[in-house]
Amino acid sequence: MPAPHPTAVRITGLGATTPLGGTSPATWQAMREGRNGIRALDRPWAADLPIRIAGQLAVEPSEVLDRIEARRLDRAEQLALIAAREAWADAGRPAVDGERLAVVIGTGTGGAVTMLDQDDVLERSGVRKVSPHTVPMLMANGPAAWVSIDLGAKAGAHTPVSACASGAEAVALGLDLIRLGRADVVLAGGTEACLHPLPLAGFAQARVHSLRNDDPAGASRPFDTARDGFVIGEGAAVLVLERADLRPGTRSYATLAGAAVTSDAHHITAGHPDGQTRAVLGALADAGLSPTDIGLVHAHATSTPKGDLTEAETLTRVFGPHRPAVTAAKSMTGHLFGAAGALAALAAAHSLHDQYAPPIRNLTTPDPTHPLNLLPQGRPLPTTATLVNAFGFGGHNASLILTT
Repeated sequence: MPAPHPTAVRITGLGATTPLGGTSPATWQAMREGRNGIRALDRPWAADLPIRIAGQLAVEPSEVLDRIEARRLDRAEQLALIAAREAWADAGRPAVDGERLAVVIGTGTGGAVTMLDQDDVLERSGVRKVSPHTVPMLMANGPAAWVSIDLGAKAGAHTPVSACASGAEAVALGLDLIRLGRADVVLAGGTEACLHPLPLAGFAQARVHSLRNDDPAGASRPFDTARDGFVIGEGAAVLVLERADLRPGTRSYATLAGAAVTSDAHHITAGHPDGQTRAVLGALADAGLSPTDIGLVHAHATSTPKGDLTEAETLTRVFGPHRPAVTAAKSMTGHLFGAAGALAALAAAHSLHDQYAPPIRNLTTPDPTHPLNLLPQGRPLPTTATLVNAFGFGGHNASLILTT
């Protein structure tokens, strides 16, 4: 097993806005308690759709951002800015030169809702009614760009777009930037806000989304035999990563010890255990750890019949009889797509800091196909290392290792 990388990277700040809470502490407390963040869509356009549930924000951006500032931002940009500002304040606003500060914010769809809405405006009312902010609002790099402008980050503003692996891939890239000496501090995370009739209709036609419209709280059921698909969600999560020797003695939640990114080259929507296994083993090797060092897995676990089985096979391959505890945040938040991996990394940092593993909500009858050490109830869990998985359409795989 290789030795850990000589440049240690700490997680010193966390920020989030999610279906469970408007901040990182509020989201984490709700996770610890296994609360539900999924509810009925009460928007007029949802009435006739086959999907009428979603993980909607607990706190609207309008309650946090200045009205004039918010007008020129797509919702995904708003969420990224809110989470980044919280993470930056949580880290104590490090006094770092802007040329040594970078931003990496991943997303699955970027400003897709702006694009769809402004296209409606164009067709309905003509060119003169289209917003002059349309292009900066719809571009996928918008969230990273706005965060970099807000904080004066000049060492790069990057945007991984890797479907549901985007947020975790952003954290992995942030780790690389520090190790390569290109930045001393990186704000890394993901954002997503694509609650709109078109993606919901598409997911319904693809039969990958839960249709439990009469039971929103019980709709997302990772690893349960009764799971029938994921639940769409919105939100953002951002982590402040910094070189460990930059501010000695500063509080940190965890160390980002390793990461790996792979691709399946297999299928556009179906993941493959070979690619996922390479990602997990690669992250372990990068951290200088073995499978038996891992005490907790924050699984990707979308609640789809096929996807959960593929990840369960991956975990069985990697860990064998070791069987670390496994949790799944999407049972509470729904699937935040490009933000999902970043939110899982945020939850993992909290887990290590508090030595506590949150539960998998709605786990009534665990699927016996690949027996895992699943957590239907949250509990204290002393451990020094946790694994985070994020897998996306297109065969994108990203795994992270966090340690105490």
